[in-house]
Amino acid sequence: MKSLYVETDTILHRLSPRTKLVALAAISIALFFTRSYALLATAAAAGAFSYLLVGLPVREGLRRLLPVFATIAAVAVFNFAFNSAEEAIVTLLRLTALMLFAATVTATVTVAGFIDEITAFARPLERLGILQAADIGLAAGLVIRFVPEILNRYAAISEAHAARGLKVHFLTVLTPLIILTLRDADNIAAAIDARGFRRQ
Repeated sequence: MKSLYVETDTILHRLSPRTKLVALAAISIALFFTRSYALLATAAAAGAFSYLLVGLPVREGLRRLLPVFATIAAVAVFNFAFNSAEEAIVTLLRLTALMLFAATVTATVTVAGFIDEITAFARPLERLGILQAADIGLAAGLVIRFVPEILNRYAAISEAHAARGLKVHFLTVLTPLIILTLRDADNIAAAIDARGFRRQ
């Protein structure tokens, strides 16, 4: 499965995963406490600058962000139509900044790094008997790995439909996508159980 991590050595890669995750959480909270165009635009520019530092070619970096940005644009248009232009601009700037900072973190933290940090954050809940921290870390790691794989598979199925001269509809692509994803999930679950990663 393909990871969003970029294998290179930059100043952002050398920062600890915990530092980047805590910073991302703090930035996310701060962005929802302001409606200033200037502050939100500055945050978006800072996010874009940080994303440029991860070492991706510009074209590849934009390709990764395009589906998410299209969704953000759709949300902004919805706000413009049903709320106000101000709400649309705030939403566009805020979510774009969040997307860029989050993309920077996912490009500079390995899946193993995510799992270790999430597991560490969940330790206090494990001590209270609420959950098993390792299971939470494993689940988060699988989600991180599965998201790009599902997106790639969706694109592959869509291309296969188009190559056969069929119209590409979301619902016609969704069924084979779900079947393939569930099959992979069963295989991964069986592999996890076989290796005894989860405690009973």
